[in-house]
Amino acid sequence: MRRKFLRLALGSTVATATALAIPAIARAEDIDPVAQVQATLDNIWVLVAAVLVIFMQAGFSLVEAGLTRAKNVANIFMKNLMDFCVGALLFFAIGYAIAFGGDMTGLGRFIGGDGWFLAGDGVFSYGTLDKFVFFTFQVAFAATAATIVSGAMAERTKFKSYVIYSAVISAIIYPIVVRWQWGGGWLFQLDTPFHDFAGSAIVHMTGGIAAVMGASALGPRKGKYGEDGKPRAIPGHSIPFAILGCFILLVGWFGFNPGSWLGADPVVGTIAVNTTLAAAAGAFVAMMVTWLKNGKPDVAMTGNGLLAGLVGVTAGCWVVNGLGAIIIGAVSGLLVVYSVIFWDRMRIDDPVGAVSVHGVCGAFGTIAVGLFSATESEGLVKKGLFYGGGADQLVSQIIGVVAIGAFVAVTSGILFLVLKKTVGLRVDEQEELEGLDVHEHGMPGYVNDDMVLR
Repeated sequence: MRRKFLRLALGSTVATATALAIPAIARAEDIDPVAQVQATLDNIWVLVAAVLVIFMQAGFSLVEAGLTRAKNVANIFMKNLMDFCVGALLFFAIGYAIAFGGDMTGLGRFIGGDGWFLAGDGVFSYGTLDKFVFFTFQVAFAATAATIVSGAMAERTKFKSYVIYSAVISAIIYPIVVRWQWGGGWLFQLDTPFHDFAGSAIVHMTGGIAAVMGASALGPRKGKYGEDGKPRAIPGHSIPFAILGCFILLVGWFGFNPGSWLGADPVVGTIAVNTTLAAAAGAFVAMMVTWLKNGKPDVAMTGNGLLAGLVGVTAGCWVVNGLGAIIIGAVSGLLVVYSVIFWDRMRIDDPVGAVSVHGVCGAFGTIAVGLFSATESEGLVKKGLFYGGGADQLVSQIIGVVAIGAFVAVTSGILFLVLKKTVGLRVDEQEELEGLDVHEHGMPGYVNDDMVLR
């Protein structure tokens, strides 16, 4: 029961988590042998899961590069590289303390204020986990939230402005959202706690909302819309890149969701099955919808359907059964197709569909917890074939989605406006037409023999 409680929504209050934690440096005689073995297995599994989530950066890079043009491929990979590197440094220095540190400000329900640079007793971990293992797992999630925006702002963003954005979301915006739930903040303290097991809203919707604000501030790519206002297709340069990236993300998600149990436990198998079923359902439905709608099954949209199913089930992957996971994945696969069409009509140019996959499906998946799970005094539990989450849980889920969405929209909107008015947000027209690789980084992503000989 203690393990289940600690895993619940990845959240607890600072006091509870600190009191229940088993110090990794405790002497052997202070812990029985079985507990020592369990603690070791927990730490090894979570570290492996963290590596899988970090490897998702490669998947994001390939998806974004494949769905955009060859002249910008180096820029895409550079942005994803810096999302992790800059994000890791800022999350270490500031973000982790905001998310999981002690309350030195009197505003602990909203923001942490102790444990900068992982120092002191103000930073806590969970259960048997060493705080450095827990940090490694959490920094992987922070990088994921930041990198979602890259695809929506692709092919027209100044690199220096993007690096500043990535730093701010990793250091401040994302950690505050984490604090509200996983850090034991006000969403976790609702009478019926908001539940987001692995981050449909906390990670993915946060990135998706920031993505729509960034794409809106930038404006569409040159040539994306005709004189009549209708969107034009700008094909990506490598479908194999995009689908390979989807497969890498699928593999990484088995660190994302099962790893969020924060321990080596048979329950991770159930979470893995739900993750698999939702992904498969999302891809299948997206394929069928495009096939029926356009007469041909769309490869890129099917890949996005896979990712949509994964994003959708991430919030409830512990508290739904297989049928619930399939329904969530299937609806997400349907939503992503029509969401991409909607944003195109709204003249929000999102080259890779990041707003739809992560923002729209993240919000839906989080709300779906209130439809396919049940609540009891000690948290969310599974019951029967379908779960009637009940009005209380559904209301909590809606409150969480609205609060997170509003906060991220306002803060990221202000950030992009400031960047636009100061250092500038968009490259000039000539740089956009010729490609960001040469103008922003000094060399093309692809070099042919003629270039070498010259």
